[in-house]
Amino acid sequence: MTDDPAKAGAQAGTIADVLMPVALDTAYSYAVPPGIALEPGAFVEAPLGPRMALGVVWALRPAPQGASNLKSIETRVDAAPLNQHLRDFIDWVARWSMSARGMVLRMAIRAAFQGAPEVARAGVRLAGPAPRRMTPARARVLAAAEGGAILVKAALAKAAACSASVIDGLIHEGVLETAALPEPVAPRNDPHFNPPALSASQAEAAARLRESAQAAAFSVTLLEGVTGSGKTEVYLEAIAAALESRRQTLVLMPEIALTAQFVERFKARFGAAPVEWHSGVSPRNRARIWSAVASGEAEIVIGARSALFLPFKALGLIIVDEEHDAAYKQEDGVIYHARDMAVVRARIEDAAVVLVSATPSLETRVNAESGRYARLSLDGRFEGRAMPAIEAVDMRLAAPGRGKWISPRLVAALTETLARGEQALLFLNRRGYAPLTLCRACGHRFQCPNCTAWLVEHRFRKAIVCHHCGHVERRPDLCPNCEAPDSLMACGPGIERLAEEAGALFPDARIMVLSSDLPGGAERLRAEFEAVARGEWDIVIGTQMVAKGHNFPLLSLVGVIDADIGLTSGDPRAAERTFQLLQQVTGRAGRFGTTGRALVQSFQPEHPVMRAILSGDAERFYKAETEQRRLAGLPPFGRLAALIISGNDSASAEVFARALARAAYELPPSPLWSLAPAGGLPGENDIALLGPAEAPIAVIRGRHRFRLLARAPRSADLQAFIRATLAAGPKPRGGVKVAIDIDPQSFL
Repeated sequence: MTDDPAKAGAQAGTIADVLMPVALDTAYSYAVPPGIALEPGAFVEAPLGPRMALGVVWALRPAPQGASNLKSIETRVDAAPLNQHLRDFIDWVARWSMSARGMVLRMAIRAAFQGAPEVARAGVRLAGPAPRRMTPARARVLAAAEGGAILVKAALAKAAACSASVIDGLIHEGVLETAALPEPVAPRNDPHFNPPALSASQAEAAARLRESAQAAAFSVTLLEGVTGSGKTEVYLEAIAAALESRRQTLVLMPEIALTAQFVERFKARFGAAPVEWHSGVSPRNRARIWSAVASGEAEIVIGARSALFLPFKALGLIIVDEEHDAAYKQEDGVIYHARDMAVVRARIEDAAVVLVSATPSLETRVNAESGRYARLSLDGRFEGRAMPAIEAVDMRLAAPGRGKWISPRLVAALTETLARGEQALLFLNRRGYAPLTLCRACGHRFQCPNCTAWLVEHRFRKAIVCHHCGHVERRPDLCPNCEAPDSLMACGPGIERLAEEAGALFPDARIMVLSSDLPGGAERLRAEFEAVARGEWDIVIGTQMVAKGHNFPLLSLVGVIDADIGLTSGDPRAAERTFQLLQQVTGRAGRFGTTGRALVQSFQPEHPVMRAILSGDAERFYKAETEQRRLAGLPPFGRLAALIISGNDSASAEVFARALARAAYELPPSPLWSLAPAGGLPGENDIALLGPAEAPIAVIRGRHRFRLLARAPRSADLQAFIRATLAAGPKPRGGVKVAIDIDPQSFL
């Protein structure tokens, strides 16, 4: 509350529209009582039903006649107000994603109030005249404390070579005083600390990015370069330019495990670490970081997609590293794509965006080719290092023995690599030991009780697990259906089974399995990646997390165990994603002094994706894939939106989904869209509504799911069509829920 009567009086007769961080889209109106000064963005407490709730003032306006029955704001909360740019961004994300504004606000402010109250650490400093009685020990203390700096008592005692009691005596006499130790969240970064020696192509790209970062204007640049071309060193120079301009930088990364190597490279360039923001940060530190970002103390933040909603004071640059990565899509709650929302946030902030990838998404490439985005290319590896030689292993002709997954050709390559003292990576994008466990006697298959999905055996944990809902069971010794002993059989490989096979083939090799399933979280993964980089492991076995931007100096061989996994789904992006994943993982080989080689095991080496990987002709693949998307009217040449209807039983979900589809076809004509007739061929400018159909994974967490898919031309207002459909359709009840996914990345 304010003590300034002039400010308080200026808001007499004022109404504040307050947005609450709950599942509501509308701001509630409250009277602003005398004695409280507010501005848009201020945090307040106000009554919401029977309780007091935290909210943010979204707008202030004069009170109309007859507004005396409004409830009043209780108090103003001591926290940095949300600036106009962040409020505009919250509004935009809510409109685009068709989410409640309150839920988007919740993502932006939750961290500010999660941590325990800050407890200041105490130190001591010089405060008064010299002591009445001087001793050698006291003289050493005064000499060490000279300058007025606040010092930890133990550190001061050590510097003065005395006991803590000497310092306590000086505090008692008033010569020293206790004071709160400053605890900066973010040390200052020096843009001139250690400039790198760049190649000619790197220097040219860095100069262009520096111009964008210093322009204080919105721009988007695609920084494309083969694996190992030094893209990170280039965009670090853009960060240096933002530091020189006294504007903040946000670096988005798809995986927490990626941040460790980046932080070290960052410290080497700028002399201090950036602020990290991800789920591994404690609630108390998240609250401190939130405040440091709002005040401008935190100059550079590196984080996961949620960092996009931090309250930057002066955001000037956003880097989206590995911009093609599917991890940037949030699939629950507020459903959004962080790469796309980064572009929106930059437009609102008049900031520059750099999208970085060796295998850009088709959407980003098309935007660059059309001139919407600038494009910079690094076509060769740093210092002229060679790209790995990539070869196919046709599993129809050179398959391993029964129950084995590593082909004889790959075994031979592993033997040669280990003999040279180099590292090998075996890649299989499947967690656990086996994707299915069944009984040889009766055919019983272990299925999740909450989902229509098989339970995956995790032998390291002695459990079978659902990867959709997290359900865990102990792997039984007997079949639960027929009670036959020793009848349970693991079907198919996971990385744990691959490690078992590699261990039998190479008993003296040091084998590391990298998986997010194992205990220890982000810190364990960081330590393991660092150990691999130091050469402490001979064979590394992992899933897609090993394909993302890691540098392993001794790694010379990559073996892809089952390159065809991603091509079997009905996902329209399946070919693109498989190409990106294989290109990224094979690019781990030979990045430093070793000669790189990759063997790709496939049952269909003639597939266009495999031909592109083997030939290195990425342009041919992208051209063909772009033309297919164009002809089909799929993104980026058209738009998609999924409506996922879920219920406690299949019948209620299906009935609601069909009623919603009927409501869409019964909508009156609109200038914002035209809907193709049911069962008819859509015209060039028509929205086509597909479904409802049962979802490929029909039940998740006990909820039965049906999907509607709307495909629209870019000229149609797809969100307006969905809003009209929801307004005309039945209201969800009886446990039925509707989730909306604009531009879906998953079709399961």
